[in-house]
Amino acid sequence: MSITAKELAKKLNISPAAISMALNHKPGVSTATRQKILDAAQKYGYDFTRISQKITVHGAVYLIIYKKHGAVVADTPFFAQLSEGITLGCKKENFNLKVTYIYEDEDNTERQIEDLRVSDCLGVILLGTEMTAADIRPFLKLDIPVVLLDTYFEELSCDSILINNIQGAYIAASYLIKKCGGQPGYLHSSYPIQNFTERADGFYNAIRAAGLPVSKSVVHSLTPSVEGAYADMCEILKKGERLASSYFADNDLIATGAMKAFKEFHYRVPEDISVTGFDDLPISTVIEPNLTTVNVPKKYMGEIAARRIISLIRDPHQPPVKTEISTTLVKRRSVCLAHSPQK
Repeated sequence: MSITAKELAKKLNISPAAISMALNHKPGVSTATRQKILDAAQKYGYDFTRISQKITVHGAVYLIIYKKHGAVVADTPFFAQLSEGITLGCKKENFNLKVTYIYEDEDNTERQIEDLRVSDCLGVILLGTEMTAADIRPFLKLDIPVVLLDTYFEELSCDSILINNIQGAYIAASYLIKKCGGQPGYLHSSYPIQNFTERADGFYNAIRAAGLPVSKSVVHSLTPSVEGAYADMCEILKKGERLASSYFADNDLIATGAMKAFKEFHYRVPEDISVTGFDDLPISTVIEPNLTTVNVPKKYMGEIAARRIISLIRDPHQPPVKTEISTTLVKRRSVCLAHSPQK
């Protein structure tokens, strides 16, 4: 027979009001007391289904957008759709959502993180796109549930929701090999983040699976923005560096910038050079030709992050899980049959 809240209060010698606040995730008790009550409730078999899953929660889920250099995390449709999914997921469960930015170059970063302890924060969804493992560790020291979004590190024990980058890059590169023949080149981001490292793994896995030599891959390092990639590729073309007949790009912005440069130097896309991107941003349907790219279900990814943090708020004793969101290839007109670059 399960224990009641009143019996739990008597057993712990804690007021029934404090028991109720802890079990219903309301403010008014210390973090240590709350954890003591939740541990005891689980130990003595308290029936957590007594608590309405739709109760209005006092406190909020915090979406923390961490900007290290800002070259990747920006006000783009990718992150807007992630945020939309998180908002929807929180709304479905009657949780408030607060969005805050942390900039690494500010002097008060440590204080901002520490302030979460005394705020109304019930749990953190941490956008880790530009972060390293060292950047994330201070958040994990807080006595607050944390879900890491859009990255993963083997050395960290925390929940992570991320794209299956290896799979996405693999299917894109394999498609280029099948459609274009020969060995695809790689438009690699000059900014090192975990997502791009994993996409590189997927690209080279496809090269190896096709029996092609990795050492023969033509790789250009480009800034991960449209204008940055355009400027970098123009310099490469001016120097007359060797080109591939097709390219996989780390994201759609790089692909778009490179295509702009190719056209300026009189290379036809896709007749002379085929290009695929990653992310399926709106720009991929606007540019001419439309960009073949890897679709990431961004809104769904945000919803999954919201569900997970709410689950951890309600039951913080769950073991960490890594959730990878699968991708699909969207075939458009930037890829054609076998060709070689020519002016």
